[in-house]
Amino acid sequence: MTKMILKYSGALLLTVSLAISGCKKLDDMNRDPTRPTTTEPQYLLTGAQKSAMDILYNGLQNGYIASHYAQYWSGNSRFVDSQYQLDEGNNTALWNTLYSYSLHNLDAIIKMNSTKAGQPGVGNQNAIAHIMRAWLFQVLADTYGNIPYTQAFQNETNITPKYDDPQAIYNSLLDTLQAQIGILDASQTSYNTGDIIYNGNVDSWKRLAHSLMLRMAIRMADANPQKAKQIIEAHYQQAITDNGQSAQFQYVDAVPNRYPQNDKDRPIIDFAVSTTLMDYMAGLDDPRLPIYARPSDAEKKFVGLPYGWSTSDPAHKSDAFYSAPGKQIYSATMPGILMGYPEVEFILAEAAARGMNVGDAATHYTNGIKASMHYWRDLSKTTITEEDINAYIAKVPYTAADWKNVIGTQKWLALYPQGFQAWFERTRLKFKKPGGQPLFMAPKSGVLDLSVKDGVPYRLTYPIQEQTQNKANYDAAATAVGGDLKGTKLWYNKF
Repeated sequence: MTKMILKYSGALLLTVSLAISGCKKLDDMNRDPTRPTTTEPQYLLTGAQKSAMDILYNGLQNGYIASHYAQYWSGNSRFVDSQYQLDEGNNTALWNTLYSYSLHNLDAIIKMNSTKAGQPGVGNQNAIAHIMRAWLFQVLADTYGNIPYTQAFQNETNITPKYDDPQAIYNSLLDTLQAQIGILDASQTSYNTGDIIYNGNVDSWKRLAHSLMLRMAIRMADANPQKAKQIIEAHYQQAITDNGQSAQFQYVDAVPNRYPQNDKDRPIIDFAVSTTLMDYMAGLDDPRLPIYARPSDAEKKFVGLPYGWSTSDPAHKSDAFYSAPGKQIYSATMPGILMGYPEVEFILAEAAARGMNVGDAATHYTNGIKASMHYWRDLSKTTITEEDINAYIAKVPYTAADWKNVIGTQKWLALYPQGFQAWFERTRLKFKKPGGQPLFMAPKSGVLDLSVKDGVPYRLTYPIQEQTQNKANYDAAATAVGGDLKGTKLWYNKF
């Protein structure tokens, strides 16, 4: 961690809390909740939620990095991002925001409440903060590998924290989530204001904790199959069971609380939907395609942009000839998804395919597709009939012998536009189209990072500032992960 992050005084750490008192939803605000003047747990929570969602769904991080690596989108004029040339400013902003704003706010809640032990609602407030911390630390560990964890917030005594092993972090996060499930008490209050995701509903946060444990467990299914099985079988029945229970941060159509990547604040010029996503969906007549993408301006039809294609190629047409992401994806009120019901069903489908005792793989697989279709139908207010859904499922039947490709492709489609989670799943499962034909393509104009040998980065390199401001621990972490390169595989990718 950098000195810039960890030398903040206690007062400055609280400057990312919420300024407006008495709000229960984001649309009650008329000011930016990441720039507040009041420091109370509920305001800190809103600041943590919004700062995290803003950076994870920003065009610079979700767009140029994660959605490129998931191969949902391809860059228009900035095609080098699709060739794996990492913008260090975007990378540093991701690291700094999650640590110095989002996680610091959550840590501040827990420290602030340390003097209030036993008071009504404090246990629930801290448990919710811990659950959000677990979510964000997993995102960081899955993005970089070894990261500051146990010493991350010892800012008064240690401004150069060590980097912890991601497997150890996973184990700690799982223990933490298990503990919070036991602490959460629906008979007590929690956050009466400030919780945009679940409005302080304790049962909802408990379901999310169970669901996050499923996400962690399935990601380690190859690295530690016995532990993955134990966790999934113990927690799947208490996880999210319908779209209405999904964890989302609902943005509103008012500055500064719009979805961070919307076409009201700036025109659509950065990205086109990749041919990878477009051609696969079009080939299946996927009912979600008109939601995921929009017809090209020039020809009024769905046209994908080949991935990583240089604009210097004479065959490369202007942006108007390629499909931009859909209107709902660029809506000012698009929610930031923390974890949705479709993902839970696909986790259980994979768990069943691996022999875990969680029910029938084909049933969970079908449930996952239906949940995704229903989610997008309801969100975008389009007409996707049950007949449409059943016809689609008939084209993509569950096949036990090909479960990795079958489940992988449909989970990838359902995770759109969650670039980070889709990228993590792409590198973990290494899936292809059902039947084994390649789904993803290498950058059309070549790779600019020669460490990326498998067609996709497995991680982000550490921010450059770490090499000078926390050099000894940076060097140790770079050695521990196997080299600070984008082509270095994470612990759960080495199987």
